[in-house]
Amino acid sequence: MIDYFALALGHGLMAIALLRLVLRADLDADPLIGQLKADTAENRMAASSAGRNAARRAKAGKEAADT
Repeated sequence: MIDYFALALGHGLMAIALLRLVLRADLDADPLIGQLKADTAENRMAASSAGRNAARRAKAGKEAADT
């Protein structure tokens, strides 16, 4: 009888701990993924002809503002 109680108690506590870990709100939020997506978008824009033209216009506008 005591063995079944010990097994049930141990497994029950592990199940509760697992549920608490799975239901955490910050479990699915990874800040690195957001940074990687932003970097990828910047790299794609810089690699495209439209992105190069936009960068060239931004650089010319910055140089004009500096002088």
